[in-house]
Amino acid sequence: MAIETPLMPEHHAAGAQRAESWGVWLPETFSTFEREYRVARETAAIFDTSWHAVISLAGRDRVQYLHNISSNDIKSLADGRGALALLLNPQGRILSELEVYALAEKLLLLSHLSHRENTLSILRKYVIGSQVQIQDLSDQMGSFAVEGPEAPEIFSNGCGEKIGSMAEMSAKEITTDGAKAYLLRRSHFGSVGAEILTTRDALPALWHRFVALTRSAGGEPIGMAALNALRLDAAIPWFPVDFNDGMIPHEAALETTHISFNKGCYTGQEIVERVRSRGHVNRMRVSLKFSRSTPPAAGTKLRTGDSEIGFVTSAAFSPAAGTAIGMGYVRREQFAPGSIVEYDRGSAEVR
Repeated sequence: MAIETPLMPEHHAAGAQRAESWGVWLPETFSTFEREYRVARETAAIFDTSWHAVISLAGRDRVQYLHNISSNDIKSLADGRGALALLLNPQGRILSELEVYALAEKLLLLSHLSHRENTLSILRKYVIGSQVQIQDLSDQMGSFAVEGPEAPEIFSNGCGEKIGSMAEMSAKEITTDGAKAYLLRRSHFGSVGAEILTTRDALPALWHRFVALTRSAGGEPIGMAALNALRLDAAIPWFPVDFNDGMIPHEAALETTHISFNKGCYTGQEIVERVRSRGHVNRMRVSLKFSRSTPPAAGTKLRTGDSEIGFVTSAAFSPAAGTAIGMGYVRREQFAPGSIVEYDRGSAEVR
């Protein structure tokens, strides 16, 4: 059963159209796709990001524990800094993506609500003998982001924070309008922006305040349709649609963003290292530019001639490209940019 964002009453009141995005009901559009795409590029967009599963790790062993079971270097994170990591099975398959932030007394983890129970199960499985307390905060928290050229000014006016001076993937605890929140410096579509994560009782008032500030700067709320196109423009993959337990990290092209090759053992590390030493995989996630403006559905088969060589994971019309773009998996022979693959209604160029 799909979960509703805690901001759905506000979205209904604003006339937003909703749609299910991987197990979460979120706004699809507030006005029109074209308008929302344009304001995000030119001024600023505010959008609901309450698809997060929010998990807190406390206890003296929390850092060593997560370092030992995830794919990235958690021990090297300074206070306030973050990293992307994966939880893998022994065969190297991707079970969950984690956004990890090191705070003074805990680690703050964000994953996807559709994989909340699975992520918690994996985390709890390895706690035995460690001083670690795992707390699921998902039902207590909600979040939104503001991104675009005017976002720094909006955050300066909204909470007095200079996000331009914060490192990408960093976090700080703030108080704004009397509400305690986390400010996460995190780009969702390649522009400057940040995210506010706060309690559900404080979320609606903060949302309304930042919507007003965004509109004053010439921006407006956007839905998932525009956000999907914007992140595909920036070649940013989403879990679980573009990578999941059907892939290993090198196939998903995550080895430079989610993997540390300088840490010790973790579940799945043997497979990751074996693939690195071998030097290649037989299939890989690539960006695609389609010959038609109508995006193909996720799962659409890709081929060369009569041979099936891959599939589409996500696609959307991109005004910047003037056609549909997306992501998918192709075989090694088609990895090179400029390679042409076909599908039932057209062709696609590997970018």
